[in-house]
Amino acid sequence: MNETIQAFDAPSFVRSLTQRPGVYRMRDAEGRILYVGKARNLRKRVGSYFSRKPGDSKTMALLRQTADVEVTVTDTETEALLLEYNLIKAHKPRFNIVLRDDKSYPYIRVSTTHDFPRLSFYRGSRKQPGRYFGPYAGARAVRETLSQLQKLFQLRQCNDSFFRNRSRPCLQYQIQRCSAPCVAYIDQETYAGDVTDAIHFLEGRNSEVRASFVRRMEAAAADLDFERAARYRDHIAALNKVIERQFAGAKRQGDSDIVAAAAEGNVHCVAIMFVRAGRNLGSRTFFPRAHETSPRDLLAAFLPQYYLEREAPGEILTSEPVEDADLLEATLSDRAGKHVRVRHRVRGERSRWVRMALANAREALAMRLASHSSLAAQREGLREALGLDETPQRIECFDVSHTGGESAVAACVVFGPEGPLRSAYRRFNIAGIAPGDDYAALGQALTRRYTRLKRGEAPMPDVLLIDGGKGQVAQVAQVLEELQVEGVALVGVAKGAARRPGQERLFLAGRNRPLILPASSGTLHLIQQIRDEAHRFAITGHRQRRARQRRVSVLESVPGLGPRRRRALLEAFGGLQGVSRAGIDDLAAVKGISRRLAETVYENFHSQD
Repeated sequence: MNETIQAFDAPSFVRSLTQRPGVYRMRDAEGRILYVGKARNLRKRVGSYFSRKPGDSKTMALLRQTADVEVTVTDTETEALLLEYNLIKAHKPRFNIVLRDDKSYPYIRVSTTHDFPRLSFYRGSRKQPGRYFGPYAGARAVRETLSQLQKLFQLRQCNDSFFRNRSRPCLQYQIQRCSAPCVAYIDQETYAGDVTDAIHFLEGRNSEVRASFVRRMEAAAADLDFERAARYRDHIAALNKVIERQFAGAKRQGDSDIVAAAAEGNVHCVAIMFVRAGRNLGSRTFFPRAHETSPRDLLAAFLPQYYLEREAPGEILTSEPVEDADLLEATLSDRAGKHVRVRHRVRGERSRWVRMALANAREALAMRLASHSSLAAQREGLREALGLDETPQRIECFDVSHTGGESAVAACVVFGPEGPLRSAYRRFNIAGIAPGDDYAALGQALTRRYTRLKRGEAPMPDVLLIDGGKGQVAQVAQVLEELQVEGVALVGVAKGAARRPGQERLFLAGRNRPLILPASSGTLHLIQQIRDEAHRFAITGHRQRRARQRRVSVLESVPGLGPRRRRALLEAFGGLQGVSRAGIDDLAAVKGISRRLAETVYENFHSQD
């Protein structure tokens, strides 16, 4: 039932309220909802606002603007909690703590219905058949885990259409990241054993995986197949390294979320660390919109909004005690169909998890409070503009430079949290393509670069920038698909009208319309800086390559003119330009150059005109 008063009289209104559970909504003079709250006892809870002097600035500001209060009575506290969640989500009242998170979480999916199941990066509804593992904190954590799985189990990650149309193994087989089931290099039974081991690994059953590798190694050795036995020995060593790097340890095999809050002024941060089957899957940070409030109140408002929208794990550990934790436990347990516990006081390794999550929250809050002109703020703006799960830590940008197709060079620059990582820059001399074919040049450079990254030469980037528009983005997307690189945000940076800075259009893979950022945007300035650095690095490499080719290419093509005679000519005439201007007699006068060779050199230069 609803009870509303027209001319707000707080004492009379409070006396008229029921003592049953429900939800109350505070409105301003124009009827806009300012705040939504739930109550176990409506009269007691709403009356507390008006029976004493407000204890904080937020409540004082709320009451000054409140012109009306509306309540909805519910049968149970659980119904009140659910209604509060729905109203906050629908109206986003300015005085509520509002979680702005419309991104789904990534999972690893095993397509178990296929004869040769595929491991893949997955985001979206989990209604399709298969096994899902996660949620992971972001794309970076999924990429790292998929890379580990490829090294350990060599399962395919290509899509089904790519798999069906292979007549020979792809690059993944060549770099020992896939056992090539597409061309029957492995039988279905053996592959199924690898799939089972991979699933056990994702479930945290590492001892069983190790035992399986040991059995296979011993069987291979018994068959005198020492090469295969050595591979399993290497797999065991790699598995041990992976286990050592896992923070959460193997003592606890349950699923837990560790939620910690930090606040300073009107800036609030909540960090969630995900532990599944004893493995730390990473953490994600949120910055809810809120007026000044304490970490304890922040968690009390955050948890229902977050977990009523997604599946809760068996245990939620918090950095602060949570009001109405028993109500939240009962509601989440009922929705999940399993017992969900909300804990604050924990010991041992779980207390260490809480400390780590709290450290993440405080660090993220400190970065958020940094100046908006800083690189950290620019990267955070990039995250928001591209709709990423996490603030990008590693950004790569490619550009191609040539002169009329001559001496094409592709360049890759890398930016990290502190700016350019010049030691990670790479150049690629392009060969074997039609002169001026920028698409082919880009494809060749990306293939070489990401083949190396798949082998573990460097981490995968979170964002990949390409100097170009829709066509370049489509070309790059095709290359990434063939290399089975997933979870990397691909963005084409196209110059605007008259190529003027500030008018760039950003083409995102999978989107039809370009994204246009304001010319004053710090995020756009970061993109321009990275794009310009790639352009500079590519041009420098192209000019150096062109100079080298022009300095020696004509002389190197002369039959019978070896390095010593080339050097003698260049020294005698002060360089290639002097050699090109010399006559036959002048050339023949150089020690070691015969008349016939001089004629050949002369013809080689002048046949170029």
